[in-house]
Formats: sequence, structure tokens, C-alpha cells
Amino acid sequence: MSKLGIFLLLSGTASAAEPWADLDAQISRVLPGVIELRHAIHQHPELGNREFHTSERIARRLRELGLEVQSGIAHTGVIGILRGGKPGPVVAIRAELDALPLTEQTGLPYASTVRANDEGGDFRSRGKDVGVMHACGHDAHMVMALGVAEVLAGHREQLPGTLKLIFQPAEEGPPLGEQGGAHLMIKQGALQNPAPAVIFGIHVTAGTAGTFTLSRQRTTAAADTFVAHIVGRQTHAAFPWTGIDPVPVAAQVILAWQTIPSRQSNLSLLPAPVISVGRIEAGDRHNIIPAEVRLEGSIRTVSDEQRDDVLQRMTRTAENIAKASGGICQGRIPAGKLPRRL
Repeated sequence: MSKLGIFLLLSGTASAAEPWADLDAQISRVLPGVIELRHAIHQHPELGNREFHTSERIARRLRELGLEVQSGIAHTGVIGILRGGKPGPVVAIRAELDALPLTEQTGLPYASTVRANDEGGDFRSRGKDVGVMHACGHDAHMVMALGVAEVLAGHREQLPGTLKLIFQPAEEGPPLGEQGGAHLMIKQGALQNPAPAVIFGIHVTAGTAGTFTLSRQRTTAAADTFVAHIVGRQTHAAFPWTGIDPVPVAAQVILAWQTIPSRQSNLSLLPAPVISVGRIEAGDRHNIIPAEVRLEGSIRTVSDEQRDDVLQRMTRTAENIAKASGGICQGRIPAGKLPRRL
């Protein structure tokens, strides 16, 4: 993948071809160090907006390679700039710093044993002690970008244009009550001085080693997070007719949402959206019907039109099912232009 990043930076620049004639050999020379660094980062993961040691490690390596370094952007974000000796565009490669609140079970010699307080949880789980793991490949993305920088830094004078490396914190979302991620990095000037002509984001995934996928349209979907509250009326489990049980209502809503991709989306135009409920929370005792059920999940869509359509259908479906049982549905999607109710 480092070779892909170098190719993207140099594509269309015939005059720079000679220094890269032995590109495979150059990558082979830096690869052991790249792998060693990836194992070290994997073994010491950190959650969003708390990537202090990861940020320091990245910044230190960039300085060792002779890049200009900016740190402390959006709390822990880092930017490295490699200015080439020849005129050309500013090309950026973006990677992520944060890990996930998961306990690693791989048994690898460099497996993470780190635990931390999950400050990104909701009102029930916030502050819960959790395992931390680079389960989404961010450790690989960081060292891939650093590997590109290492190879290109060795040919600084022959480099056409400028390489800008952007290491983003809190890609998985900042802790509750905090700002973070790409939005805050942009707000604090990450895309200025110098402004990239293009940004490449590379993401690893399960599949055949040594292959990559490119697309003129899309390779991955956009992701939104939603939280829905199905509100009923609490009562004793022995007398359900004296209240409004939100649990079966929530079950109906979840099942009905799955008919949106399979029965309501026009799959002749776009791939199907994906609606996933990742958390269901309700109640405090086995013999008390709860006052509400909290549903949290994600939505994956491949166009703005599909995204708007899915959100409208989810909102309408949940509100009407809840209303039919005498309850209500309230919720939020943390994105500025989206409806406040879900």
C-alpha cells in the first residue's frame, strides 16, 4: 500500500520517473521498520481525543525524517509536510490515530492489553473500564503514510510538489461533550498552508494480501450514527395493560427498518443502504416494564439522495409504529443538516 501512495503522488510526472526505477527495492528496505512501528502502535492503542502517546510517536518519526511538523491540531492531530525540490501540486495522505473500545482476543505477540475509561459512551456506559484495540486498521494506516514519507524523503530534491500527511484524531467519534475529528481539524486550518490539490485516504480491509481497489465513483459508503428513544409508560410486568411497553415496539421498529433496504430502496440505481442497530438498552429490573428503550446504530449510504431518503423513511417508520401503540419516538443524528427526530 505504501507503493500505491507513492504512485498516486508521482502519477503523471514523467520527469520524476528515474529516482523511482527501483521502487520495489526502496520499499523493501523500509518495510521491516514500518512493520516494527505498526506492531508498537498496535500494542499501545488510545481512544479518540486521548491519542497523546500515539501523537507524540508520529510527530517524532516525522521529525526524524526531516518533515515540518504541526501538532496539537484538534487536540492530538498531527500534520507533516515534505516540500519537494521541484514544482508540483500539494498532495495529502490522510490517516487516523484512534482505536476502538474493544478487548483484543487475537493472541498475537503484539496484542494490546491496554484498558481505559470509555469517555465516548452514553449516559449508562460513560466511564466504563474497557479494553482498547486497533481493530479498524488505523495502526496500519498510520505506518503506511509514514512509509511513503520515508521513501519520498530520500528523494526530496527530485520530488515534484509537496507531500502533506494528515493524522486525524477521533475518527471513531470524540468523547461526549467534546469536539474532535475531521471537522475540528478543518476548522483549525488543517487544509490550509499549504492547501492540498487532492487528498488520498487509504483503508485496509479483509481480503487477499497485496491487492487494492480503486473506483471513479465510490469504494466505501458514508456513515451516520443515530440514537432513537422509544418512549412508553412504565408499569409492573404483571400488569402490562396499565402502561405502554416500549420493548415490543422497539422490536417492531428494528424489524421494520430492515425492509427499507430490502423493499423500499431502488436497488437498480444504487447499492442497498445498510441499517444496523448496535446497542439496545432498556430497564433496570426483570419484573418492571421500562419507560423507554434506547436504540443506537449506524446507517451506511452511498449518495446524499439515498442518505436523505433513508433517514426520512427511518423517522417515519419509527414514529408511526410507536404512535400506533400509544408511545412516541424521539432521537437524534449528530450531523448538522439532518432532522432532529428519529
